[in-house]
Amino acid sequence: MVTIGDVAKAAGVSRSTVSYALSGKRKISDEVREKIEEVIRSLNFTPNAGARALATSQTHVIGLLARFLNDEFAPAMLQYILGVTDRARELGYDTLMVTEEDGLGALTRISRSRMVDGFVLLNVAENDTRLDTLRAAPQPGALVGLPSDTDGLDVFDLDFEAAGQLMVDRLFELGHREMILVSQPEHVVARGGAYVWRLANAARNRAADRGAVVHTYFGASQQPAIGEDLNRMLDTHPGATGLLVNNEAAAAALPSVLQHRGLRAPDDISVIGRFSDDFARTFSLPFSAVDSAAAELGRRAVEQLVLHIETNVTEHIVELIPPAIVDRGSIAEPRRRP
Repeated sequence: MVTIGDVAKAAGVSRSTVSYALSGKRKISDEVREKIEEVIRSLNFTPNAGARALATSQTHVIGLLARFLNDEFAPAMLQYILGVTDRARELGYDTLMVTEEDGLGALTRISRSRMVDGFVLLNVAENDTRLDTLRAAPQPGALVGLPSDTDGLDVFDLDFEAAGQLMVDRLFELGHREMILVSQPEHVVARGGAYVWRLANAARNRAADRGAVVHTYFGASQQPAIGEDLNRMLDTHPGATGLLVNNEAAAAALPSVLQHRGLRAPDDISVIGRFSDDFARTFSLPFSAVDSAAAELGRRAVEQLVLHIETNVTEHIVELIPPAIVDRGSIAEPRRRP
């Protein structure tokens, strides 16, 4: 096992100089630092995390609080998690992922133990019970998801209101006047998933302003229930020429539903969803969609968190990513006019 002494000997410097190069607690010349880094790479030396934490008062670990909920589509959550863990690794941080149901208790316990340098929170509810504890914690935190009160927090999310408006605008401009919107299950909203109603309200209001109509529905999060929901919606509104999908389970089930009904997009119905590009590739989805930017949101949250950890920055930001549609050829002028 390679030790700090081995690195010092190979670099021709003292052990303390290697320690300073690793911790940054004292300034050393660029030439010496580059030599030490070259030796570290050649010897494949990994600093002991415990020793590094003692030297720097940092663990170089980020706590990721996420939950896999039965009423949400698990593969969609993985896109956010990968964004966090990949960027953390690139910046030299490991990730401690905590998925226990008692998120508040987990946050309190881990913060007090100083196991991590900061937190990224997923599954953020509109009135999230974890946020007061996060504000009071000695470690900084960043959220992926927009709560009602953003004071003292770094927040990153898709602009869901703008997404709903954009989806309607794109179809309206092509001539669609009757559309169906499939949202997440209703209890996601009841639990605090404000992104669901933000998109739905914006879509419905934009359609009304433009003289169109959007029929809004909650859909299940799993098969076969979501397939049954989609069929029921299409049966109820045979004149609808556009389908808006803010439900990843519905997007994944839709190809088989359309095939069973003998329908094709966009020949028979135009489809525009809201999911990430990675998600579309994973499920081979042929539908145009507002990119949910899941991985990008995770990356931005980590970058802002590390900025707080490693610098004296105290300002907080709320960043809503403007929606953009990835065109996969599933939207066109309606064949039949309502």
